[in-house]
Amino acid sequence: MAKVRVAVNGYGTIGKRVADAVAKQPDLELVGVAKTRPNFEAERAVQKGYPLFVAGDGTAAEFEAAGLPVAGTVADLLGRADVVVDATPDKVGAENAKRYAAAGLRAVFQGGEKASVAEVSFSALGNYAAARGKRTVRVVSCNTTGIARAVAVLLPTWGAERWDVTLIRRAADPAESKKGPINGIVPSLHIPSHHGPDVQTIFPGLPIESVAVVVPTTLMHVHVNHVRLTRAPASAAELVDAFRSTPRFRVFAPWERADGTPQVMEYARGRGLGFDDFMENVLWQDGVTVDGKDAYFFQAIHQESVTVPENVDAIRAMFDLAPDARTSIATTDRALGLSRA
Repeated sequence: MAKVRVAVNGYGTIGKRVADAVAKQPDLELVGVAKTRPNFEAERAVQKGYPLFVAGDGTAAEFEAAGLPVAGTVADLLGRADVVVDATPDKVGAENAKRYAAAGLRAVFQGGEKASVAEVSFSALGNYAAARGKRTVRVVSCNTTGIARAVAVLLPTWGAERWDVTLIRRAADPAESKKGPINGIVPSLHIPSHHGPDVQTIFPGLPIESVAVVVPTTLMHVHVNHVRLTRAPASAAELVDAFRSTPRFRVFAPWERADGTPQVMEYARGRGLGFDDFMENVLWQDGVTVDGKDAYFFQAIHQESVTVPENVDAIRAMFDLAPDARTSIATTDRALGLSRA
């Protein structure tokens, strides 16, 4: 069976990671990446052998002056592909959607776009089947992805009468020097934050409320969850086992001494994944508590990479390349080198 040909439009924080992930998959072929301006990321794409195309108002002359050969414009790239992953800045994808539709091309969008940009919002563990055969899919944001994964673990077995989550959000990605530093804690005054309603695009009717604050860190987000379950688990250990046995979760035991996000990211640096990424939800064993039907747990989300495997699974669902979510997730994670520890 021929591989599905994938274009990546936008080669920044998310796009460069998705491109690497696609290139590693046995059933997908990366046909090129598009970038507006030459920079170190464009240079790295060329070094990796990815065909480079000019997007937006960029010009081939700019790239060639920097010693970076280009294979054409983004229109040429789209002509080579079966599907495009749009990893352009927020709100740009909505404009690009018109172009993809006119070209008869399937498209995957990111969580910075409104849900209306696509036929379905997507989480691999949450609603893989809903994306089957779709022409447009939106992979929800990093925080929504993290919450949706946790919902997918708890909801089928224990149900949820109410889900309250406080998001402690990083102020910027490590490379975003224009956004910091800040010396303060900035509350999101809109309650609920957009994350709860966004999770409901995956799990309609889920009784979830979310609030968020921004703190001066670039490493990860942290979620503080309080869930009133419909059925009480036997113990916290039962929930820990459920998380540990689910793909895309990493539960740290007390003896590992990963006390917070600095140690978690130090662990990531030693894993050997590209960009020192952590694509799984991170939980702490001692941070999972049960009191009757009330469950409490912390989880950390690496904002730069957690949605990357979801983009791959979205493509696989759109082209019906796997019989179910677990098969697709296993294929993706095996190619990416993700652990189940």
